[in-house]
Amino acid sequence: MLNYTTYLHKTATEWVTFVHGAGGSSSIWFKQVRSFGAQFNVLVLDLRGHGNSKPVLKDAFNSKYTFDSITNDIVEVINHLKIKKSHFIGISLGTILIRNLAEKHPERVQSMIMGGAIMKLNFRSQVLIKVGVIFKSIVPYMMLYKLFAFIIMPRKNHKNSRLLFVNEAKKLYQKEFVRWFKLTSEINPLLRFFRAKDIKIPTLYIMGEQDHLFLPSVKNIVAKHLKSTLLIIENCGHVVNVEQPETFNIQTIKFINGLA
Repeated sequence: MLNYTTYLHKTATEWVTFVHGAGGSSSIWFKQVRSFGAQFNVLVLDLRGHGNSKPVLKDAFNSKYTFDSITNDIVEVINHLKIKKSHFIGISLGTILIRNLAEKHPERVQSMIMGGAIMKLNFRSQVLIKVGVIFKSIVPYMMLYKLFAFIIMPRKNHKNSRLLFVNEAKKLYQKEFVRWFKLTSEINPLLRFFRAKDIKIPTLYIMGEQDHLFLPSVKNIVAKHLKSTLLIIENCGHVVNVEQPETFNIQTIKFINGLA
């Protein structure tokens, strides 16, 4: 089972579950835990191979991960904790996992908050992935990861986000990085399906105005999906919860409370 931590509120019945992105860990939510813990029960977890979660035994000799198998890891945790329903908050690739969980188990998802959401890979993103596919087994993974982090978060004010994710990614091994990177082979058809289907679960996309790779596609989705709204944070890049934590916390908690 994934490594996880819960913060239980004395009286609250609602849960908020945080899902980090590839190369991160539950520690990226350290600026959210206190604010959310004041009103909700909070669950933060480490995806397989990240943070304090080791690859599960059944996958020890299987080099291929899938979005379904990783999503099932999250479901295993909420089942173990007997969480019937939760608000889910994700960042970057974590938003794909949350959307996939909502597709497979919509009754478990009270709402989705998608920070730095990845809903379509534009031309630059696809070129970046193809470069990674070519060199993933040759070049030390940290060189590739630093390159990707800089392309996604290139500005001076993105520096803290870059450093946080790079430092967390150092805890991965080359083989684990390659397993996760191979997920890119199934990402395009999955995202195409997500864009086409309005799942009708209340969804807040919270994006940085400088998130040049992913913001345009999110704008298109929100225009088509009835229960989706978009909040754009000024002077902010991809990792909105780290760059603008106060704004992120205020606006996301406001969104959840507005659903009552």
